[in-house]
Amino acid sequence: MTRLKIEISVPESHVESVIEALHAAGAGRVGGYARCSSIWKVTGNWQALPGSQPYDGEVGVVQHGEECRIESVCDAVQARSIQQAVRDAHPYEEAVIHFLPLYEP
Repeated sequence: MTRLKIEISVPESHVESVIEALHAAGAGRVGGYARCSSIWKVTGNWQALPGSQPYDGEVGVVQHGEECRIESVCDAVQARSIQQAVRDAHPYEEAVIHFLPLYEP
């Protein structure tokens, strides 16, 4: 079974709701443990293009702001439902959610 690392960028104000959605959808199982995740403070950069409705910032202006990176894991078969649950809880118009395959010897 393929395991995936999940990376999500989110404003600090929404960390708890996104983590709750992530884990409610089944992410974060590691052996005999559940709800496993980590949070990193990062600086995000973005420029909203014409036609977008940014959560933060203005169209056409390069923005920089503090965000949190949530990291967790899931099985590949769970990825679609986890992605949808996170998007439903996430405030951004275009949520940044990465699923990366893990090498497990």
